[in-house]
Amino acid sequence: MRAPGWPAVLSEGSVTVRPLRLRDASVWVEMRLRNTDWLAPWEATPPGLVLVRETWAQRQTISVYRQMWHRLRQQAQVGMALPFGVVLHGRLVGQVTVSTIVRGAFNSAQVGYWVDSGFAGRGVTPTALALVVDHCFGPVGLHRVEANVRPENVASRRVLAKLGFREEGLHRRYLAIDGHYRDHLGFALTTEDVPEGLVRRWRGGHYSRP
Repeated sequence: MRAPGWPAVLSEGSVTVRPLRLRDASVWVEMRLRNTDWLAPWEATPPGLVLVRETWAQRQTISVYRQMWHRLRQQAQVGMALPFGVVLHGRLVGQVTVSTIVRGAFNSAQVGYWVDSGFAGRGVTPTALALVVDHCFGPVGLHRVEANVRPENVASRRVLAKLGFREEGLHRRYLAIDGHYRDHLGFALTTEDVPEGLVRRWRGGHYSRP
């Protein structure tokens, strides 16, 4: 049996989100290496890796991508994750991954995202995230989606603000980033927050938090 809502291809205008593919490896690696300064400060790493920037290139390889792809594919097949590539005009430009999907009374998940710096500020990430959240609240059947970002990550916080994610509080030493456990701000949306759908809210320019 397939997991609810997987696989899926979702589109809004020129932005499409679709399952990551094994053949995306070379583009993914090139993009990640080219965006070291843009991505490395915000990415989760084992706490022992104090100098993340020295190890970044070693962690952006074809082999690493394939390992990640196989792991996420297995998780997607059993309904634990939704690993999407973000595509603009047919070109892979980023990633949105829904993870830690928990069913039962909790019925929630976490979402993480990144985009090539050359496409930042053009509405690509908010559109992709809105598509994925609507999919989570629709075919996937989740009730809540949360995102956790470092307070210093202004660009990521701006994406969440544009979509009306509710800030829920500060998580002290929440996740290992740059070799140390860092504080994160928690944001979330539930189905009740966006009865009209997040894509429709984003398309209509209604950015205020619920």
